[in-house]
Amino acid sequence: MGYKTLKIGMSARLYHPEAGKTGLMSKSLQYLEQSVAHWVMSRNVMVLMVPSILHDSPMLRSNIRLSDYAEFLDGLVLQGGADVSPHTYHEQAIDPRWQGDAVRDAYEMELLHEFVEAGKPVLGICRGMQLINVAYGGTLYQDIPTQLPQSLAHETPAYDHHHHTISFQGNGRLVGCMGQVSGEVISIHHQAVKQLGREIEIEATSADGVVEAISRKGRSFVCGVQWHPEFHVYHGHRRLLDCTPILEAFLDAARRAR
Repeated sequence: MGYKTLKIGMSARLYHPEAGKTGLMSKSLQYLEQSVAHWVMSRNVMVLMVPSILHDSPMLRSNIRLSDYAEFLDGLVLQGGADVSPHTYHEQAIDPRWQGDAVRDAYEMELLHEFVEAGKPVLGICRGMQLINVAYGGTLYQDIPTQLPQSLAHETPAYDHHHHTISFQGNGRLVGCMGQVSGEVISIHHQAVKQLGREIEIEATSADGVVEAISRKGRSFVCGVQWHPEFHVYHGHRRLLDCTPILEAFLDAARRAR
């Protein structure tokens, strides 16, 4: 490793203090899931979590901006986590359980904007894919079983052992790098892309038509996958899709953007 080592930023998951809690659970936390960081690091790149920035915070102030991270880093991964808030795409939650995290939405949408403006590639995973779609004016199904009752199971108690088949389509960026037309992926989501955002195109779907991968039209690399490629390497299931070509395409875009 040396001065040419890629530096990839990863958005933070946010934990908001719960009423009545003490100790660590009474604090605001920013963290990342280990598997996704290690998946990106497997190609010998550095991963750095990008914290949210509150310019009007009562805590210590800083002149550092998210745009400074976009300038310093070579690419961005938007990781999974809490639901995207329906308010972010101008809807009301149809169930209190699906209020999502509007604070994280605002932070990640600004982060996405800064990296795109800087010409740096962005890869969204699960929630990250949904956030990309919403950031460009798209909407989501708030709950697949409720709004698409004839759909496949996309989330089960088996969690990261649950998988189903997806099929690539068209002539998009991901289709070009995968070299195959279908595969099994690990599925852990109850929300999904509904209306596509501006300049967003579908790259893959499941058998029930649920969108499983998207990309933004144009020269820059802005792509998202609904599944969790970081979990594929841990289970060793022979049918699980090898997502290394997607990671390599993202990192190649990061090298070109330097």
